[in-house]
Amino acid sequence: MRFLLDDEQREFARSLDGMLTAAGTPAVVRAWAAGDHGPGRALWVRLAEAGVFALAVPEEQEGMGIRPVELVVAFTEVGRHAVPGPLVETVAVAALLDHLDDTALATAWLPGITSGKTAASLCLLTPDTPYALDADAAGVVFVVTEDTLRVAESAGPVQPSADPARRLARPRGGTVLAQGSGVRAAAARAADVAALATAAQALGLGRALLDRTVDYVKQRAQFGRPIGSFQAVQHRLADTLIALEFAQPLVHAAAVALAAGQPDSVRGIAAAKVAAGEAAHGAARTALQCHGALGYTEELDLSLWIRKARALRTAWGSPAACRARVLTG
Repeated sequence: MRFLLDDEQREFARSLDGMLTAAGTPAVVRAWAAGDHGPGRALWVRLAEAGVFALAVPEEQEGMGIRPVELVVAFTEVGRHAVPGPLVETVAVAALLDHLDDTALATAWLPGITSGKTAASLCLLTPDTPYALDADAAGVVFVVTEDTLRVAESAGPVQPSADPARRLARPRGGTVLAQGSGVRAAAARAADVAALATAAQALGLGRALLDRTVDYVKQRAQFGRPIGSFQAVQHRLADTLIALEFAQPLVHAAAVALAAGQPDSVRGIAAAKVAAGEAAHGAARTALQCHGALGYTEELDLSLWIRKARALRTAWGSPAACRARVLTG
């Protein structure tokens, strides 16, 4: 199968890229990491106005209908610019509420998600994943424990993360919204959407790391020559590009399968998540190696992307968990 984005999808990507470039996301990321959510929330509203969150909300709840392919296009650009905040979790919440088939709950929350007024976080509570992302910044935190859905009473204390702009917390208490087997099914759907969006985010982030590194090796000279002319550097960059090129069709194919409701879409999403996560992590390692000690400095914007690559690799499915899911379905 040969898959290409159509003209409208490519224009959507270009418009988001232009908007986020003009927004100066490195400053937004640093403010978010310091606990100042104002610039991030302002950017959140602009993303909502561009229709990003509406892509995960059905039309009857003021969205554009469920569009996994366009969602992947959007989150690739979000990752390319390292936009902070629980964006993935918000679209996962939209998927969860839509799949619950509870009109009252959907009407209460989905229009706010579409408009950008509601930033939501989600915790599918297990011993391995006890945290909610950016619960302190979200307007609401949904928690699923086995077959029970509740709204957390408080965000809980913030925990350190590999990426300072990804603030983790253990949500506490809360009001029960729904119970039963339907909650389990809806949570599984939300996890699939979150994994797919995270894979797209990692793909965009890996592309940005590679682009920045290629620009740098053209400029930095050693022994009177740009280091990009050295074969060892070229091979490392080529390996990074190949990994990203391999991951991209897996991410797009997973989106197509999810949109079509194919029964094996779960495996496709897991394969896409592990491929994109590993590719982005590899791109971060390449960027760090090619930049040398400069790459470690917090003052360099590159560090914002490098740290996020490590976090996205395990968010919503570690490489080991995704590989196991591909094998077992």
